[in-house]
Amino acid sequence: MTPLDPRLVRSVAAVRVHLVVVVVLGVATTGLVLVQAWLLARTIATGDLAVAVGALAAFALARAGIAYGGETLALRSAATIKSALRRRLVRHVVHDPHGAGEVVTLATRGLDALDDYVARFLPQLVLAVLVPAAVLVVVARADWISALVIGLTLPLIPLFMALVGWHTRARTQRQWRLLERLAGHFLDVVEGLPTLALFRRSRAAATQIRAATDAHRDATLGTLRIAFLSAFVLEVLATLAVALVAVEVGLRLLYGHLDLETALLVLILAPEAYLPLREVGARFHASTEGVAAAERVFEVLERPVPAEVTGPPIAVPRVVRFDDVALSYGDVPALHGLDLELVAGTTTLVTGRSGAGKSTLLALLLRFASPDSGRITVDGRDLADLSTQQWRRLVAWVPQRPHLFDASLADNIRLGSPTAPLVEVARAAERAGLADVVADLPEGYDTRLGERGTRLSSGQRQRVALARAFLRRAPIVLLDEPTAHLDAEAAAGIRTAVADLVHGTTAVIVAHDDGWAELADAVVRLDPAAADPTADPTAANPAAHPDTAAPDTAAPGAGVPDAVPGAPVPEPVR
Repeated sequence: MTPLDPRLVRSVAAVRVHLVVVVVLGVATTGLVLVQAWLLARTIATGDLAVAVGALAAFALARAGIAYGGETLALRSAATIKSALRRRLVRHVVHDPHGAGEVVTLATRGLDALDDYVARFLPQLVLAVLVPAAVLVVVARADWISALVIGLTLPLIPLFMALVGWHTRARTQRQWRLLERLAGHFLDVVEGLPTLALFRRSRAAATQIRAATDAHRDATLGTLRIAFLSAFVLEVLATLAVALVAVEVGLRLLYGHLDLETALLVLILAPEAYLPLREVGARFHASTEGVAAAERVFEVLERPVPAEVTGPPIAVPRVVRFDDVALSYGDVPALHGLDLELVAGTTTLVTGRSGAGKSTLLALLLRFASPDSGRITVDGRDLADLSTQQWRRLVAWVPQRPHLFDASLADNIRLGSPTAPLVEVARAAERAGLADVVADLPEGYDTRLGERGTRLSSGQRQRVALARAFLRRAPIVLLDEPTAHLDAEAAAGIRTAVADLVHGTTAVIVAHDDGWAELADAVVRLDPAAADPTADPTAANPAAHPDTAAPDTAAPGAGVPDAVPGAPVPEPVR
């Protein structure tokens, strides 16, 4: 990012307003610096202290007031700019899912670091342009020799700043990439802790996180070392430059070639010419992390969004057909040669061992993944040609682990239909078997559930997901292991509610539990052999009826992310 990135100016109106305010305050500060220096030199030279002391105090207070007010306004502008960028980032990644760890890091710590860039670096940059130029003009009119010395030494500071800045930029970008990697890896490890513990890989994961943390710490310390070194270099340069001016002014004053008032004016103004440049150098290092984060934000925002995010409504499908569908994740086959027919109005039970491709089947139907070969057709039309958003509007999804937000019970159920009135929410909750739960909550439907629904049991959380599906009233219902972590009594209650939910709809139930067989019109068994290119796909994947389903680890609740505002967007399941 350049000292003033055009993308930031173009995209955020608050930046343009902030720049106008900064320039106005910079001009006022420059004027006060010049007048205060002239008044101080004249007062000392003439010895007239009657009015001068009061005037000097007034100018000093005015400079302090401008500095305080400018910083306050700048911090408010920084907050507005960060808020605008965060909103744009969130709106963009809803349609262009990005790595969760990187997005969280960008939207939080990354953009928070813009405070130094907006509130401190940019104002000092304006002063670094205005003050030295104004000082040179005034000093040149008073003493051209001193102006020549200042003019020759001033460029040394920006030169060294540029040399150090180029090196710092590369180090800061590396530091930021390591932080993104650390954030993403840490998030993946936390989400996978149960699996890591099950396979006794938690120590290895901790070692990897420790290595990523050490790499980020080393990069940060290296950047700080450069920052401290550059600050020392700039201070030395500025001090030597002021000393040169002081020596030549002192010698000429000693031999009577310069009057006292002019000498004092030059000596007072010389440090003021170098001060803004020194401050820019100091602020530059404090703002580089925010600048690097802003660059990454713009890289995300400038990535093209998939063209097809909406389209005309799609009729309720009569037949969804898989024709010789295959999908691999890297070199690992997930499905191979799958032939399957899902017929409207029926319920299909999909079973099979872990790794057989059940989640991949659901991911394909929800457009979280696309087949490597073969076709998925909806009433003869290729699913890839249909609007993803409109297709997902036909689907209600009950995941294995529904996500509940720290909001009211009613709002959590409304994830299935955000505009539904409370009476419809209550009807959906009753059909899902939540009536007794609501009666026990202190504030009924207005009770906050806590992050991830900590007030509710696993079975109750699953019923909230069913209530979302009831409220959605979608023609296609997908259920992914809805009773996987429940006891026998809770599982029986869930099956009763699901029987009501899938009645009259096209439903796909992914489960290991044989208790679901009585609800199914067809049972499809997927075996790991289905992922083997040499296997006979028809033996492992007999054709059946019904319809759609969804991945094991995707986002919350019954509704699909594109059609449900506020729902997290899941990554494809592998």
